Amino acid sequence: MLRGLQIAASGMLAQQVRHDVIANNLANADTTGYKADEAVFRTALESAIWRHHDPYRGAEAPRVGVMPFGTEVDEIHTDLRPGAITLTGRSLDVAIDGDGFFVVNTPQGERYTRDGAFRQLADGTLVTTDGMPVLGTRGVIRSAGVPITIAPNGDVLANGQVVDRLRIVQVQNAVKEGANRFAGNAQPLQQFSLQVGALERSNVSVVQAMVDMITAMRAYEASHRAVLAHDETLQRAVNDVGKV
Repeated sequence: MLRGLQIAASGMLAQQVRHDVIANNLANADTTGYKADEAVFRTALESAIWRHHDPYRGAEAPRVGVMPFGTEVDEIHTDLRPGAITLTGRSLDVAIDGDGFFVVNTPQGERYTRDGAFRQLADGTLVTTDGMPVLGTRGVIRSAGVPITIAPNGDVLANGQVVDRLRIVQVQNAVKEGANRFAGNAQPLQQFSLQVGALERSNVSVVQAMVDMITAMRAYEASHRAVLAHDETLQRAVNDVGKV
């Protein structure tokens, strides 16, 4: 009886996390270069399988520990597939058509983003929408007193002269850190395609996200009804068992 209550409660908790992830995706449906997240579940039994050293085999082998029940969130997976590209006409808007990330300088170190909505500060520094300096092959991109333009091959120009080139990298084990930026192991990307005067849209499908939210709500409600049923059964057991 308590086992059933535990299973139903774990379902409620897992669906609550899924609902929060979907809601965050919908809130960022119009965020430039945003990548959708998805809650990945696993049964609690899987988390009980741990690895130990087997002295007879001389290697690690799986062993089942205490038998748990229910489900839990295994990870929040980020969908890194490119979003659609929309023309804006702004000279400092750049979209990566395909793989790759822009590199920006943050207080935490180098971070990576697909948001190419850049602007130029009064001191000539090229920055992101939230003011983080954009990095080129020579460091922070800056051209004091001269407007910057960006060529389709990534060259940054001032008065027609190349002052730097955008760093485009491929990121392995990309981890979302917030503010539309990622951390991970970056390697220079030699072949890439840019569209100037355009921005990459979020890869969130609003229709699919709404369907997933309804599914998550119904699954939550089903688990909730199971919790109420088990609670009622326990109440009857406490009040009625033992009566003569």
